[in-house]
Amino acid sequence: MDGAVFWTVAVLAAMLVGMGKGGMPGVAMLSVPVFSLVISPVTAAGLLLPVYVLSDMFGLYAYRHEFNAQVLKIMVPGMVVGVGIGWATAHMVPEWAVTMVVGIIGASFALNNLRPRRGVVAARPVRVVPGLFWGTISGFTSFVSHTGGPPYQVYTLPLKMSKTMFAGTTTISFAIVNLAKLPPYYALGQLSAQNLHVAVILMPIAAASVFLGVRFVRWVPEKLFYKAITWALLALSLKLIWNGVTG
Repeated sequence: MDGAVFWTVAVLAAMLVGMGKGGMPGVAMLSVPVFSLVISPVTAAGLLLPVYVLSDMFGLYAYRHEFNAQVLKIMVPGMVVGVGIGWATAHMVPEWAVTMVVGIIGASFALNNLRPRRGVVAARPVRVVPGLFWGTISGFTSFVSHTGGPPYQVYTLPLKMSKTMFAGTTTISFAIVNLAKLPPYYALGQLSAQNLHVAVILMPIAAASVFLGVRFVRWVPEKLFYKAITWALLALSLKLIWNGVTG
């Protein structure tokens, strides 16, 4: 873990984490694939988890007044259960298979959202059972490869929250999930001293990048914000499918 190429990619990955935690649609999910250009995906996921956790703290401050409590009460328990399932099956489920399934789910949902529709599509009501289901899937995939975004968005995007409420609810949900991931990641040996040393160096970069994401969310028009989320979801999902196919 040394050299100009490594640190260039590491800084870029940290910036992606921070901007994603600031509410920019989908960019945090790029961090592990980007970092995997210079280290293994498993090492990248373990190294970036502390960076995610610190960035979450700044994101929580930025959106401390803007969140949907009803959605949190439904999604977060399911997501924590999903983390537990991921831990229990860590040595049984191949990462490539989970990656490909997440990509297929996300791409299907994004393509459906991008279909031309007549009239205005009404917001879906907040329902418990679908929320718990997609929350569990999101927690599981987040544990395996930090790709909890597509399943999470399958449930939350149709609710049509305001852009800041969506960003705040998302930030709080994944802040709790990332904290829940720390004990199992440590137990599985993914939080080594070397990883933590690199993570500490990257934390200030990620923290500063959070506010870039917050500025983007507050500046971009709401309709464009959700269009950007959907296109980002499609692009990331196709990349995940490719990662899964290539193993």
